[in-house]
Amino acid sequence: MKKLFKVITAVLMLSVLAACGNKNESSESDLDYIKSKGTLVVGITDFAPMDFKENGEWTGFDAEVGKKVAEDLGVKIEFAEIDWDNKILELDNKTIDCVWNGMTLTNEVKSAMETTNPYCNNAQVVVMKKDKLEAITGEEELKDLQFAVEAGSAGEAVAQEKGFKSVSVSTQADTLLEVDAGTSDASIIDLLMAGAMIGDKTSYPGLGYKFELTSEEYGVGCRKGSDLAAYINDEFKKFYDDGSLYAIAEQFGVQESLLAQ
Repeated sequence: MKKLFKVITAVLMLSVLAACGNKNESSESDLDYIKSKGTLVVGITDFAPMDFKENGEWTGFDAEVGKKVAEDLGVKIEFAEIDWDNKILELDNKTIDCVWNGMTLTNEVKSAMETTNPYCNNAQVVVMKKDKLEAITGEEELKDLQFAVEAGSAGEAVAQEKGFKSVSVSTQADTLLEVDAGTSDASIIDLLMAGAMIGDKTSYPGLGYKFELTSEEYGVGCRKGSDLAAYINDEFKKFYDDGSLYAIAEQFGVQESLLAQ
């Protein structure tokens, strides 16, 4: 009987210790973790005007605001190109610290991540060659087209929701290559990207866009329970109040989409 009592007591003690360990692990500050390693690793894709390379360096609206946040945190910023479809896995595995790339605040994103307040308005639009786009008069006619969409994106979700025929590719930029080459009839991408990357004086002068299929908002995604999201919210508010957020938005042509903080 005494032996049985000792065994039960030992099991109970191990259970208490395990519970304490789990509590400590879950309450660990993400900000402290980032400061201790000295880097803020931001998951992105090549997505003008939010994140893109210029002279070999990452820039764009999101990239430049991210640099200011990292500076205030006292850490270096690192940009990691990710497979957009794996963004939640990358966060959970701590290969990145946040997803900051014109990310639409979908229900899936908000349930899987700790997200910031929205900072920009956006929409999903249809991109086609200009001559073909002019012939499309209504959304019903889009169901006859083959769309290129980014895997795991809001554009892919819209295509599925509306029953459009689609093929998934790695990035939104790749969808434009598909349409320009004629291997897809159309693509669905973010309005802010469409405004920056297609039309006159761009790499895709023969493409155009119309049909705002959705109305949505951008936010930054962090690990579930992370205190980094609240910190970025405070930074957004500070940068909005001192005018620096608007100045960066104006630099990249997204000032009309900027949301008050």
